[in-house]
Amino acid sequence: MRIERCRALLVGLVLAVASVPAALADDMMMMSRPGLISGLLPTVVNITSDIGQSETAAMDVAAKGDADARPRTLTGSGFIIDPAGYIATNYHVVAGAYRIIVMFSDGETAPASLAGYSRPCDIALLKVTTNRTLAAIRWGDSDALQIGDPVFAVGNPLGLGLSVSGGIVSALNRNIMDTPYDHFIQTDAAINHGNSGGPLFNMKGEVIGVDTAIISPTTGSAGLGFAIPAGSARLVVDRLKQYGWLRPGWLGLKVDQLTPEIADALGMKLPEGAQPQGSIISKVFENGPAAEAGLRVGDVILRFDDHKPSDTRELLRDIVAAQPGQTVKLTVWRPGHEFVVKATIIEWPKQQWDRLNAPIESAPVAPAIPPNLGLSLAEVTDELRAKYGLEPGQTGVLVAGVMANTDAADRGLATGDVILRVQDQPVASPQAVQAAIDAVREQKRPFAAMLVLPKVQQLPGPKWMAVRVASG
Repeated sequence: MRIERCRALLVGLVLAVASVPAALADDMMMMSRPGLISGLLPTVVNITSDIGQSETAAMDVAAKGDADARPRTLTGSGFIIDPAGYIATNYHVVAGAYRIIVMFSDGETAPASLAGYSRPCDIALLKVTTNRTLAAIRWGDSDALQIGDPVFAVGNPLGLGLSVSGGIVSALNRNIMDTPYDHFIQTDAAINHGNSGGPLFNMKGEVIGVDTAIISPTTGSAGLGFAIPAGSARLVVDRLKQYGWLRPGWLGLKVDQLTPEIADALGMKLPEGAQPQGSIISKVFENGPAAEAGLRVGDVILRFDDHKPSDTRELLRDIVAAQPGQTVKLTVWRPGHEFVVKATIIEWPKQQWDRLNAPIESAPVAPAIPPNLGLSLAEVTDELRAKYGLEPGQTGVLVAGVMANTDAADRGLATGDVILRVQDQPVASPQAVQAAIDAVREQKRPFAAMLVLPKVQQLPGPKWMAVRVASG
């Protein structure tokens, strides 16, 4: 009985594999080819962003004196779009960064500058200057994607380093209420914090999305990852590269999604069970293209040129993507009749866009470096050995306290640690530690090397750490 059941399962498995469409089977075989993926890794970079103190935090510090003003380091991903040194990523990966470092697949690093960005689209363009030869990605056609297509993500999940995960396209045109333009690709390829800004590849090795967001009941991947489609991402980075800003198209109107209830209230006749498709105008800006074309509040836009947007988000993307100066035909429903008007797209008013696109800014925050580094030190006694769980006969100098917001605290020194050496000198008293620190300062060195026995150990035994003793 058991053998027969196994045979039945094996037969079912063979039939299932045999029933996989030929194209999908080819794609699955490509995913198993290490050469495909290894050839793409040099196009992907890890990104480290140092975030300083925001204006709000600075005001909190001045007002209350207790805000945590320590700098933060964020990790993310990106990909090279041009061998001249242009890298695409998410804006939220570098928002507020005063220093951006990219790491290439071979471990080499280089500083990067922000060449352009669009907060509403969550896309940023970085520029690196390096003597190395850079390999750039190839863009794919995200409009050709279908649910079930195999894909793989490459990035820097949780700051662990360059990693690859595979899956399929789970859904298309997802609205996760992130921007007014949402039409994310959903994938079950594992995407975690740190993958943001990295590429989502198809089985031809083309970028068809920019990994951007996850939805999860925890901080880890739950199989719900979201990527900006390549068509939208490429439009944004190309314009950032050409103009330094998105230079979006503008019609001078605000629209809302037409719902069945609004359609019914307006007297629109729809087939039984049909969902209305259209965008109802809620505001027309004076002297804008829509006003000049005769559009008014309450009109319903049905078509944009020869294309019927599936929802308001798609209509907004069509408008933004249009070139300033382009004349478009709008098919409009107004109670009682349907008609076509022509409107000329203009450039989004720059001052208005700059307010919408205002950057998140921060300033570098130098952790405090007091003369004693913010360390409260004590000689190791039998009483302290017992209190901190030290081995009998343990020597060195005990760290009895560490001042918050200091470089020593940021680098991991903690209460209960034991300092064994400073530079090449064993230490047995707080005075000896201070004398060694002062000697390093006299030598004009910014760091002192300390051999420390941590109270909380990941690996048994002491470890060396560098602690900043002077600025510079």
